Amino acid sequence: MQEAQHYRPSTVSRRLSTVTMFYRTCVIDAVLEHSPADYVRRPHVPPESPTLGLSHLQLEALLSAARDSANRYDFALVCLLGLLGLRVFEACGLSLSDIGEEHGHRVLRVVGKGDKTVLVPMPPAVSRAVDRACGERQTGALLLNRDGRRMDRHAATRRLRHLAKAAGVRLPRMHPHMLRHTYVTTMLDAGVDLRDVQIAARHADPRTTMRYDRARKNLDRHPNYILAAYMASGT
Repeated sequence: MQEAQHYRPSTVSRRLSTVTMFYRTCVIDAVLEHSPADYVRRPHVPPESPTLGLSHLQLEALLSAARDSANRYDFALVCLLGLLGLRVFEACGLSLSDIGEEHGHRVLRVVGKGDKTVLVPMPPAVSRAVDRACGERQTGALLLNRDGRRMDRHAATRRLRHLAKAAGVRLPRMHPHMLRHTYVTTMLDAGVDLRDVQIAARHADPRTTMRYDRARKNLDRHPNYILAAYMASGT
């Protein structure tokens, strides 16, 4: 996976974890005497996330481009990923029947990892974007592609790249997870407590949220800026 397919260490480690748990279950159920995956070494996963996400201004530009887009699903897509922090498969899996109300809040019923269902409240801006995507429809998928079928992650990625270009957001590679990453880092920049961010992002392990936090601070606190300021008179 690393040498032939060039997957990142985190992807390889996650897949090996699945294989390890499969064989462990086989041992527990007495299908196998021992697990062949017991001594498989996983690649080292760095504590910092390799994804940096968008800046606050870049996210605003992307939201503006999506709001002005002729495609009525663009604004909802960016809001779901960037303002609610949904994973792309969660956003694409939403149906109109998943929109509801709970204790005075307008919410989305989201099926996440492990088929866990959560209720995610929608701020007014997101609610308006969702209503725009619904139009006069009463049933079906919330996000549709150009053919009128449910949008998948590939179509979502293409729309985001188109919007990023329209917004003047120049990035080497635009993909949906960058908006989820931006969702986390923007909340941290806004002063939201790390524990609350973990709950909002639905990270099972707080170390996952901390990886986003470290990646954000590594550039902000880089010693290069201190050195440049110290040598300002000579530069």
